[in-house]
Amino acid sequence: MSGRRAALSAALGPVGIWSFALQTRAAAEERAALAEYESLGYRATWYPESLGSKEAFAHAAVLLAASRRMMVASGIANIYARDPMAMANGARTLTEAYPGRFVLGIGVSHAPSVATRGGSYERPIERMTAYLDAMEAAAYTGPPPAEPIPLVLAALGPRMLELAAARGDGAHSYFVPVEHTAFARARLGDNALLAVEQTAVLDTNPSRSRDVAKAFVARYLALPNYANNLRRLGWSDDDLADGGSDRLLDAVLICGDAGAIAARVREHLDAGADHVCVQLRAPDPRDPCLVGYAELRAALGSLIEGS
Repeated sequence: MSGRRAALSAALGPVGIWSFALQTRAAAEERAALAEYESLGYRATWYPESLGSKEAFAHAAVLLAASRRMMVASGIANIYARDPMAMANGARTLTEAYPGRFVLGIGVSHAPSVATRGGSYERPIERMTAYLDAMEAAAYTGPPPAEPIPLVLAALGPRMLELAAARGDGAHSYFVPVEHTAFARARLGDNALLAVEQTAVLDTNPSRSRDVAKAFVARYLALPNYANNLRRLGWSDDDLADGGSDRLLDAVLICGDAGAIAARVREHLDAGADHVCVQLRAPDPRDPCLVGYAELRAALGSLIEGS
């Protein structure tokens, strides 16, 4: 393991938080949630940039200002939402202001999202490579950060994973079963970070938790990048049809008590992940799940205490 991978893994800790809910809350509510997450011992919070969401860098500034030590990671800043100079310099600004606390995650997004923004989704590897070249060449007149900016790429397939290892500090995977974590580690090699998102419903009521899970999974199976990634791992079209088979749902999302979710986290870590960011989903998607993350923290035990 490289020193860079080891340092970033230690800074993030083995387990973090991934939240859509934060972007739906007022700034004061986000500040309160971040303070609670931090008090529980979580070291990192990941947030999305989706269509109509809070803008990635402005949102990061709100989150960073709301906590004292929390790492904040974009998961994922869309390269079609800003030019390479704006991406590079936004990250430089945040990293200089909050040394060692911001992780820049970037990605090529999905064809429907890119089309809505007025772009054309094509040749994602070539597009990302050119974008990274332009980021590296971008001029900046502000004070430079004291340390390099941690950079991870949204990556599922082998070529993007290899690019993430060659040009960044590693990869961030999303909506993946444990088998993908082993697949990703093999392609990243020993020197790149792997941060895996794991969605979970903390609810022991089978009917209620399944309803939340099915609504979540159906949305992602409609996106070709995620569906094709599962096909690449051997899942059939029958598994992907009609919102996903029960077997597929159980593979990409975990429902149950905090112990079951903690066990899935450990499976990803054993398969090669450095960091697992858990996205708790509730019936109300605006719920930041403060009680749930407290329950999960208790079940995680030494994974939090020793991080």
